[in-house]
Amino acid sequence: MKILRKLETYWQKPLLYWPLVILIAAATPLTFAPYYHFWLMPLLFGALIRLIELRPRVAVSTAYVFGFFAYVSQFYWIHTALHDVSGLPNLYAVPMTLLLPAFLALYPALCFWLWKKFHFPRWIKVGIVLPILWTLTEFARERLLTGFGWGALGYSQITKTSPLAGFAPVGGIHLVTFATACIGAWLVLLVDNAGRLKNRLMPLCCGVALCTVGYIAQEAEFTRPDGSTNTVALLQGNIEQNIKWKEDQVVPTIQKYYEQISKTQADIVILPETAIPVMRQNLPEDVLNEFAAQAQSNGSALALGISQYTRDGNGYENAVVNLTDYNNTTGEIPYYAKNHLVPFGEYKPLPAITNVLYRLMDMPLADFRKGGEGQAPLVMKEQRVAFNICYEDGFGDELIATARQSTLLANVSNMAWYGDSNAMYQQLQQSQARAMELGRYMVRATNTGATAIISPKGSIISEAEANTETVLEGHIKGYTGETPYMKMGGSWWLIGLLSAAALLLFALRNRQD
Repeated sequence: MKILRKLETYWQKPLLYWPLVILIAAATPLTFAPYYHFWLMPLLFGALIRLIELRPRVAVSTAYVFGFFAYVSQFYWIHTALHDVSGLPNLYAVPMTLLLPAFLALYPALCFWLWKKFHFPRWIKVGIVLPILWTLTEFARERLLTGFGWGALGYSQITKTSPLAGFAPVGGIHLVTFATACIGAWLVLLVDNAGRLKNRLMPLCCGVALCTVGYIAQEAEFTRPDGSTNTVALLQGNIEQNIKWKEDQVVPTIQKYYEQISKTQADIVILPETAIPVMRQNLPEDVLNEFAAQAQSNGSALALGISQYTRDGNGYENAVVNLTDYNNTTGEIPYYAKNHLVPFGEYKPLPAITNVLYRLMDMPLADFRKGGEGQAPLVMKEQRVAFNICYEDGFGDELIATARQSTLLANVSNMAWYGDSNAMYQQLQQSQARAMELGRYMVRATNTGATAIISPKGSIISEAEANTETVLEGHIKGYTGETPYMKMGGSWWLIGLLSAAALLLFALRNRQD
């Protein structure tokens, strides 16, 4: 402890303090996929807390700097999409890449600004108040202004080796975040505590108890197989984004996917998001007919990602169409249309400002319409498949209504926007979280990766090699029933309890004042 105290006298000096904050932030990507060093996140979070304790006067600015550099290091691939793929000059691409982290960093700063308003003994302020506030501000980050929940503490624990992952089916990703923040805060009280042994035993016992409960929850079976088993084929075309929408690539793309369909006899065949780079209504009728006929001759149910005009013809949707029983005389095609759209990517929240930038980028279809909430699953063989498209996989609460009616979850994505970066693996980890929360198999069909089959426990059963043209085949089971997270209707009950606890503590704090 004397060595630690001596080191801390150096760490308080600005020349060491700020580089340490940045170093801790820059290490956070290692806690997420594809690295899965889940044990590192509580240590990094605990280190942030201790550094702020050393210099409480700069708590808010420290939290902001930490958040900014953490999110820059995690989401560096925004620059890939803007500059490398869309062709936006670095004069605009670099500041726009930094813009999102600069905004997101306001949330950790808000957490510690609020934290300074609470005056309690250290074990309450660090061990109880801080995890509550951190969870609430991360929830706000996921919800406000359409939300962006990537990089939440809880996602770092979504791996079969972390006992805290067991809280996902109980209370969703925000309960996992709360548990992770608790462990990080309790480590600070355990390691850096000048009190007696009993003052160290409390955080130690609480940490062991929390991990034990998480492990027990991880082993529990909240949902059950319904007796159905199917083979699936997930098609990965590996088409570069900068050529995907070029007119001379339409025929080769269609031919590529047709050949992949013809080579598999899986029960369920799924193509990725916008696999066919033409509006559905603009396709010659014989294209969908040939796709459907080939799948039917192989005994396969077929779904593919394609953009389509809305029914009124005044907009377009990002959709997955079900060609299982398709022929051109049946009229309407069953489909799922994406509802939670990506701001600045799939719709223009500030068109008066952003239209100038869109003219500088090669980004087609940048103003989609929402598909609507509560869309029914698509029936494919014995399975009722609850589809979501790309970005939607980051919002578990929004998937519950359709998942209740489903036996299988499916995500279709096109991560070619982000090249060979960690973005595809970070999204894969979100799919693992959704599989655990909703207690069902999750299959992912992507253009470049990460195409995978995930068990209801969040384990990756099989995964295609990224950035290759391939077909991933495997087996799934249909599942039924509801996890506690589903029965409670999502995260609001947890956020309500934490908000009530924060308000109660704040009221008690006022009385002490």
